[in-house]
Amino acid sequence: MEPLLASIPGADHRDVGGVQLDVVPAGNARVKRAIYPPGFRWSTHMKPIVGTPHCMHAHLGFLARGHIRGEYADRCAFEFTAPRVFVIEPGHDAWVVGNEAAVVIEFDAEGETARRFGLPEMHRHA
Repeated sequence: MEPLLASIPGADHRDVGGVQLDVVPAGNARVKRAIYPPGFRWSTHMKPIVGTPHCMHAHLGFLARGHIRGEYADRCAFEFTAPRVFVIEPGHDAWVVGNEAAVVIEFDAEGETARRFGLPEMHRHA
């Protein structure tokens, strides 16, 4: 198996809404590798599980493979193609573009990611 997709030793492995997650504690935070399959869309696959109209989590990480596109509630859009460092503010929908899985490495502090990394609590225009 390709190293980027192989299980991470010592990680807590989960499959949530079709997304494969490997989570490793790192001090007061976590490092996550997420594999989003082709066709994944947050509003289709995660909204029924989470129960909010948009993803309310901040994301800070590195897109190692693939292509993602997204939109905030105010219709402001974003798009990232690997390799790319990214920040996504809370209050968004996002989806995988094309036939290749998106592989993301994220730095995460659970519900406190925005505050701990000095990010806005909600999407805003600069």
